[in-house]
Amino acid sequence: MPRWEAGAQSRLTRAAYELYIERGFDQVTVAEIAERAGLTKRTFFRYFDDKREVLFAGAPAMQDAVVDAVATSPEHVAPIDAVVAALAAAGSGITQIGEGAKARQRLIESSSDLREREMIKMVALKDAIGVALQTRGVPASGADLTAQAGVAVFQTAFERWAHSDGPADFPSLMYEALDELRAAIHPASMDASRHPPGTSPVRARWN
Repeated sequence: MPRWEAGAQSRLTRAAYELYIERGFDQVTVAEIAERAGLTKRTFFRYFDDKREVLFAGAPAMQDAVVDAVATSPEHVAPIDAVVAALAAAGSGITQIGEGAKARQRLIESSSDLREREMIKMVALKDAIGVALQTRGVPASGADLTAQAGVAVFQTAFERWAHSDGPADFPSLMYEALDELRAAIHPASMDASRHPPGTSPVRARWN
């Protein structure tokens, strides 16, 4: 790659975020992103299919990490606990970015186009988790339902983190959301299953 293109992907990503935040996602073009980065449109399309993908470039790596964690979790761990633990770990990595990750979430919420792309990515993640659960012996229907529940818990926790005023422990937000789901399904189980923030993520069981 020519020297003048060194770090092109990171330059394009930074330029896109700057423009999206300054003017709003819908008002920014690929040409403007490339110009801000000091590169060409042709270079942009070497790294991204379209301007939306700048915000979702990390999705494949995240999905791979979650699927691997679910597929290799110990057999004694309940399916929902394996899924939530994997998503909590992935979410922790994202939230370490800090304000950049919060800005990304606000951008997604501001655009119907981005919300649609986010939904597509979450469905793909759910499907991949479902397949991983089936490799653990979970029947297809149960695997899909468990994956849907896990992704819903993840989305709830991430939205709460993104709109929090100060630092928040993402795994704690995940398990709070999971506890709320458990309480809605089977309130009596909460006496036995609730665990304080910061404790082991695979203590509770889906009752």
